[in-house]
Amino acid sequence: MFGSKVKLDKHLLEKVKRYAEIAGYSSVDEFITHALEKEIAQLEEADSEEEIKKRLQGLGYIS
Repeated sequence: MFGSKVKLDKHLLEKVKRYAEIAGYSSVDEFITHALEKEIAQLEEADSEEEIKKRLQGLGYIS
């Protein structure tokens, strides 16, 4: 696994820290990794690039 840094808004980071602790994750990194893996798995189920775009729009990631 390679390392990288991602900047998060201060308020979002506080929420992530709180929920990671409540859910029993060993670290914020573990929580974020799990959340991203779940989102990516849902996108990988799409049959086409167009369906992926529609799903991302539905989630509010793109307009």
